[in-house]
Formats: sequence, C-alpha cells, structure tokens
Amino acid sequence: QVLLVESGGGSVQAGGSLRLSCAARGYTSSGNCMGWFRQAPGKERQGVAAISPGGGITYYADSVKGRFTISRDNAKNTLYLQMNSLEPEDTAMYFCASRRFPSCSYRLQADEYYIWGQGTQVTVSS
Repeated sequence: QVLLVESGGGSVQAGGSLRLSCAARGYTSSGNCMGWFRQAPGKERQGVAAISPGGGITYYADSVKGRFTISRDNAKNTLYLQMNSLEPEDTAMYFCASRRFPSCSYRLQADEYYIWGQGTQVTVSS
C-alpha cells in the first residue's frame, strides 16, 4: 500500500518553529517532485513549497519565503518542512504530496499531485 505519513504538527506561539516530516511508505519517492500544501478551514488548499527529486530546485509560496525551508532525505524516503517565525496566518492542516511528474512547477497546483498524506495540524497562537 502506497502511503505518505505526516508528523510534527502541533501548537506554538507566534514566532515559534516547527519541523514537519513526511515518510513515504510502499514506494520510492526519490524520483518525484514532492510538495507541501496547507488548508485552513473554509479556504482552498494552498501550495506551500515543492522540491525536485535531487533536492537542488525548490519553490515556495510568497507567503512563506524566507521563513520555511523544504528539504528531503531520499535515503530515508522522507520529506521535511522547517517552519520558522510562524504566524497565526500559518494555522492550517498541512499535507505532503507527490507530484505526477519528476519535475516541479513554481505554480504549486494541487491537481498535479496524486499521492497525498492524511495531514498534520499546525496551530499558531498570537
């Protein structure tokens, strides 16, 4: 069974940090672009960041540039999202996903990703 399993979410105060992890199980994710998305209640799913198979190319949403860092460890089949200087507006359910294609796109469009995790909640209080 192919799975993506997120972990690392939680509740923090504004200005704090969290590190999300996404473990791929049942398949090797190293050949795919991987991404992080988030969805707040009543809002559409938003692309946060994406990383190429080798990790050398990354894309970020403008709202998180300079604060979030996406990375991957292909030996561990794991994707990460380091989130610093968190803001209340970052509160959402965070999902990792595998893109249908090896290459990434700056557009971070959810419909181009075909394997999704169950999500991990991030809550930032002011």
